[in-house]
Amino acid sequence: MSTIPADLRFAKSHEWLRLESDGTATIGITDYAQNSLGDITYVQVPKVGATFKAGETFGVVESVKAASDLYAPVGGTVVAVNAALDAAPETVNRAPYSDGWMIRVKLSDAAAAGALLDAAAYGQLVG
Repeated sequence: MSTIPADLRFAKSHEWLRLESDGTATIGITDYAQNSLGDITYVQVPKVGATFKAGETFGVVESVKAASDLYAPVGGTVVAVNAALDAAPETVNRAPYSDGWMIRVKLSDAAAAGALLDAAAYGQLVG
């Protein structure tokens, strides 16, 4: 059974979002997603300053099984990237909701996070 933290919001494409106290949002992939992918070997994320709309591709995660696009759960501007994933992409497997985060964004619409799934709804999605 996948771990689904109650304090996060979730996209149907298996990305999670955590609203931070400074008004930014941290984004990564869910425990379900990393488990489905298997051993992650590479994570590609955009550079700081990149902008995207909700639903747009913002990166790629590669594993021994497949390569999968990463989709932005909300629109925004990248303000930080997890550079540690360059040297240790397997961190996403070990700690998808903490050290395995991928990007931090300044939201273009702060209310957009409310449209994402809560933990209970995401749990139903992944069954």
